[in-house]
Amino acid sequence: MKEDKTVGVVIPIYNVQDYLRECLDSVINQTYKNLQVVLVNDGSTDENSLNIAKEYTLKDERFILFDKKNGGLSSSR
Repeated sequence: MKEDKTVGVVIPIYNVQDYLRECLDSVINQTYKNLQVVLVNDGSTDENSLNIAKEYTLKDERFILFDKKNGGLSSSR
């Protein structure tokens, strides 16, 4: 795959504070760097899922965040 092609990745988020950093670090560490990562917070009610997502958008410009009220996995995708 040529490096000039952008690959989009959608990551739905709902109460995954215990696993989210591992997931996002895995995406950051991919060898293919031309990524656009869309984080969709689906109304998480845990303490940190949204904060972790915000943190990653600040440290990597390839990440963008949408925060919406809960609508389920299909709605997030």
